[in-house]
Amino acid sequence: MFARWDKMAKNFTRIGKEIAIAVKSSGPDPNNNPALRRCYLNAKACGMPKDRVEAAIKRAMGKDTSNYEEILYEGYAPHGIAVLVETATDNATRTVANVRMHFTKGQGALGTSGSVAFGFSHMSEFKLKAAGLNTDDLELELIDHGLEEIGEDAEGNIIIRTPFNEYGNMSKALDERKIEVISAELTWIPANPMELNEEQSNEVLKLVDNLEQDEDVQKVYHNLK
Repeated sequence: MFARWDKMAKNFTRIGKEIAIAVKSSGPDPNNNPALRRCYLNAKACGMPKDRVEAAIKRAMGKDTSNYEEILYEGYAPHGIAVLVETATDNATRTVANVRMHFTKGQGALGTSGSVAFGFSHMSEFKLKAAGLNTDDLELELIDHGLEEIGEDAEGNIIIRTPFNEYGNMSKALDERKIEVISAELTWIPANPMELNEEQSNEVLKLVDNLEQDEDVQKVYHNLK
């Protein structure tokens, strides 16, 4: 129960920061702000109430709100597993110290910019409600809008991916076809996932979990299979 509420609170905080960044960048109108539209979608997907989303937008429009900087950290977990850490922070000095501490305590090492990211592809990922959709037909329809990958997740939803800079094109194409989007994310997909035994995997996942609990961390990606 407590773990579930902790995760929900973390998601709400993460989306709140994403809203602040989106509004500061391109304004409070989701019709003219693809990043803010993405925030609305993801807030709905994780159960964040609409009034909390609107309150976050109002706060972001105020003069006294925090200015968050997005910083990507790269490093290695135990056993050579590559890790990317997306952060949104109003104090980069604090954030880098905390991220380095998590890596060190987890028997990993914080790397330099470019040391890990080359092993991942930066992608836009859309989760679609599968009802009434055919993946073969969808692939033909969307191939000219940046589609690179299409498949299904464990719940039977359709997952499509484009290069991250094609997010706006794909979002518009899905809107025009009135296809229901459950969630939309910018994500990092590892090129060569690595397989470890259970004990080694647990060591990696403990580090990942500790990073995810940090207040400045938005998302953590790795190439553990």
